[in-house]
Amino acid sequence: MPPRAKQKNGPPPKAELRTKPTVPNWPPLSPVIPAEHLSIETVLEGQILVIRNLFTSTLCKNYVSFLASIPMTTTPGKPKRGEAVRVNDRFQVDDPVFAKTLWEYSGLKSLVETFDDKTTFDGKVLGLNPNIRVYRYRPGQFFDKHYDESNKIQFGKDKMPAKTTWTLLIYLTTCQGGETAFYPEATKKGVAPPDPIVVGLETGMALLHKHGDECLYHEGKEVLSGEKWVLRSDLVVQR
Repeated sequence: MPPRAKQKNGPPPKAELRTKPTVPNWPPLSPVIPAEHLSIETVLEGQILVIRNLFTSTLCKNYVSFLASIPMTTTPGKPKRGEAVRVNDRFQVDDPVFAKTLWEYSGLKSLVETFDDKTTFDGKVLGLNPNIRVYRYRPGQFFDKHYDESNKIQFGKDKMPAKTTWTLLIYLTTCQGGETAFYPEATKKGVAPPDPIVVGLETGMALLHKHGDECLYHEGKEVLSGEKWVLRSDLVVQR
């Protein structure tokens, strides 16, 4: 098993806490495709799921245009010990109102709650992590191999004990390169591991993948041309 170079889903680094980011005036989540016309597709059972066209192309364009105007921080090329190399521009804000809106109005809530295997998400899904992140990858930028960690949080107005279990990435653009590649482990000693599973970018597609102790080793490949814009949160379940 590779060493657990990790990505923390918790609070931003101290350097980003000097000035608390202002909650953006997010564009309306419109137009969207009704949930009954969307579906969750399984790429790898219990590990990787996709929802195509969760965001329409028009909605993606509106969001990219808006997000290009907000202040972003370029991550340092030299990570802390135990963390993976990540070179991109990012914005992070705690916004429970937007997280709730995204969960309820995009179709995610309906799709997750009606998914065939209710055990997939490791508990009763309460909604999305209010820790909202925006990533922009330009040519030459990437996120090296790592695991995403689960985080314990207090969810909602009632501060319900909860934890994150699945990473949510919504791709707002396509580009050359920038795919997300997963590296399953060998099932037995002396047996070659399975081939990597590479998920290409599709505008408006949501990628869900399990994180925490059962997270697959994965990376965001280098962007070769164009820009890769991603909206990020996590599924939250009751502890």
